[in-house]
Amino acid sequence: MTEPLAMASSTPNEIMCSRCKKMRSEVLVSKPHYDGGAVARGLQQEQGAPFEPSAGLATAGFRSAKYTPAEWFSGYGSLLQQAGADQLAAHTVQEESRLLRKDTEATAEQTQTDGTRLLGERLQDIHRWKSELQEHIGRLLSDTTALQALKMRLERALDATETPFAIAVDNLTCRSRRLGPDLVRDCVEEELLKEVDLIRSVQGLLKRTIAQVATQIKLNSDAKQSLEFDWSDKYEAYALDLQCGRFTNKSTDTQHHAISAAMVEQMSNVPSWIKFTQDNLYRAFREEQATKDLSELGQQVLLDTTKDLRVQCSNVDQAFLQRCAEQMDAKIQLEMQFKQTLAQIGAQERNIVALQKAIDDKDAPQRVAESRLYRHYLRPNMELCRDEPQMSLEGEVREIDATLASLQQQLSDARSSLSHLEETRMALEKDIMCKSHSLFIEREKCMNQRKLYPTISTLSGY
Repeated sequence: MTEPLAMASSTPNEIMCSRCKKMRSEVLVSKPHYDGGAVARGLQQEQGAPFEPSAGLATAGFRSAKYTPAEWFSGYGSLLQQAGADQLAAHTVQEESRLLRKDTEATAEQTQTDGTRLLGERLQDIHRWKSELQEHIGRLLSDTTALQALKMRLERALDATETPFAIAVDNLTCRSRRLGPDLVRDCVEEELLKEVDLIRSVQGLLKRTIAQVATQIKLNSDAKQSLEFDWSDKYEAYALDLQCGRFTNKSTDTQHHAISAAMVEQMSNVPSWIKFTQDNLYRAFREEQATKDLSELGQQVLLDTTKDLRVQCSNVDQAFLQRCAEQMDAKIQLEMQFKQTLAQIGAQERNIVALQKAIDDKDAPQRVAESRLYRHYLRPNMELCRDEPQMSLEGEVREIDATLASLQQQLSDARSSLSHLEETRMALEKDIMCKSHSLFIEREKCMNQRKLYPTISTLSGY
């Protein structure tokens, strides 16, 4: 707006001269300097706005090294504003730093206090678990000692069963020398076999109990070892945490450990730590309960086996006495028994004949039923239907097969019974001449040897 007004108040020649000067200035003068900060604050003229020439042709060639007054004011004004803004920002940073120092100091002090308190609580937990572990270690030690004493008693009781076993086996061997008719499985032999089976069962039970006791001793030792390892770890952890709790800001033995943060991934958590000790204590409690039950079981086993062996010994002795009395009366009863045996033989023979005839009578119905069923299966295509005649024929064949199987089994039983009757008849015929020999074996050999049977205290492992 300045240039048009000046041109309006000048003569044409002056206007032409002024335009020529301006053109020369535009050709010779370099591009004016722009301050980017000033432009951003609106203090410098916008780009493309015309600048007032500083002088005429005399200043051509020196323009590039000088600034305009507007640029000079703009420059130091921008510097003043920048200095004020930087001072304000610095003051803000200083205030924030002061507050941060105060907050971090309080936070660090509170965090350290909380850490000390938590270490104290941790020490109490470790001491409580350590005391409980030590208590169960003592229990397991005493339980293991008791089990070892019980194991020795069981072993002595097992050794004591060899004598009654040898007596029972010798009695059976002597009675096996009885002559023909007297070589029977009588009540004495039954009781002797029961005694042998009982002694074997007692020996097996004692061996299993000894094995269980040995296994329990091993389990107690393993559980005790686990508790001792856990107790040792807690003892060491207690010492370390106690040392940690004594550290203060004035301690001289503290130092930086940059690797501490990297060890967090290798640590267990509190639930797993508690569960580990609880599992060890539960295992120890379980072994203690198992030891208690096994001790009661071992005592009861010794008591029961001793009682059973002595009761069976009395049963065998009573059977011997009864058998001797029976042999004295046997001769009178032999003839009557012989007659009855003959009658049973005849009746069984007739029964066998009747059974064989019944089996033969089933042959024709079986052939008819099987032929019908075979022909019925030959029906073509859809006529091969599972109708009522089909099911009836199948049922008839199955019924005849079952009947024949039952008759065959009954015939086999009858023939076996007949064979036994024949053997019994032969035995009865020879029995009278064998009674004297049998009485000698029963009284002189077996009953005298049974006087060496062990006492109750020996069988109890004492």
